[in-house]
Amino acid sequence: MGKKILLVDDTKFMRMMLANILKPKGYEIVGEAGDGLEAIEKFNQLKPDLITMDIVMPHMEGIEAVRNIVSADSTAKVIMVTAVGQESKVKEAIEAGARGYIVKPFQANQVLEEVQKVLGE
Repeated sequence: MGKKILLVDDTKFMRMMLANILKPKGYEIVGEAGDGLEAIEKFNQLKPDLITMDIVMPHMEGIEAVRNIVSADSTAKVIMVTAVGQESKVKEAIEAGARGYIVKPFQANQVLEEVQKVLGE
């Protein structure tokens, strides 16, 4: 069984794109969330090995969700997924506990490289 991944993005299309890159490589998508509050809830339920986290979302932004998740579980591995031009947000996310980031629009090989790096594969 592959590593378990939780996909967090407010657009279903982005979550589907990530799933289509990760599933064929043996990663198991254990859940999806559309905002930061749902991400925290799903993280606690599912205990994934990795979370991909969008930054800009309704209800609770990704950076705030990362702070909550990492304060509850310091071993949590989070990769931020950000649009071009949000570099200052990425720095803030890393300070909040994220371990890596992917810039949209992304290529499959960039996603896989970052996932493998953060998971230590």
